[in-house]
Amino acid sequence: MDVRPGQLVVISGPSGVGKTTLLRRLLADLPHLVPSVSATTRPPRAGERDGFDYHFLTAEEFDRRRRAGEFLECCQVYGRQHWYGTLVDEVAPRLARGQWVVLEIDVEGTLSILERFPEAITIFVEPAHADQLRDRLRGRGTESAEAMARRLEVGGRELLEAHRYRHRVVNENVDVALAEIERVLMAAGFPAAGFPAAGFPAGGFPPAGTPAAVTTSPSDSHEAHQEAES
Repeated sequence: MDVRPGQLVVISGPSGVGKTTLLRRLLADLPHLVPSVSATTRPPRAGERDGFDYHFLTAEEFDRRRRAGEFLECCQVYGRQHWYGTLVDEVAPRLARGQWVVLEIDVEGTLSILERFPEAITIFVEPAHADQLRDRLRGRGTESAEAMARRLEVGGRELLEAHRYRHRVVNENVDVALAEIERVLMAAGFPAAGFPAAGFPAGGFPPAGTPAAVTTSPSDSHEAHQEAES
């Protein structure tokens, strides 16, 4: 008996908008939603676990896998020189089993994903007002003036790309925004009762050896997972 294929969910938003908190709450509410673990060339920090927080790769291994087409998307974060990316193996096998996989990536990564998975559910989390990002970043007390300026500059550019997403959610109140994201997923057919054991790929997987889109970007969406709550 054929099994309904899984679905890819992509969540993006500028630094400081609260998307990491939303994703954490979403995964707690919907335990069958599977998070994708990013790969990176940066060294692990205290308490981080390989394969759980990140797939920690050497620069040589990352480059080899990138050239072999093993990434759906990847970028080199400007100013840090570390690479980040989403491995095909983090997504394709799970979709084939009928699972729903969620990625938290930046706008450029999302556009790369959509080239291969045009039916992906894309959700852009945006602030309620222009000063919200600055207020939240300032409230952390962990940002230098230079870092804050860089995050706000990148965030401003990302907000200009919000129209490219199928869904836009304003995060003025976390509970309200979370409920809206959950409504989006349920309307798309999220199987709250669980997932089948087997299935077929959704939307067609990229052929083996297809290089991922590569960017050298000032965006720090991957980095924000561990640097600070975004």
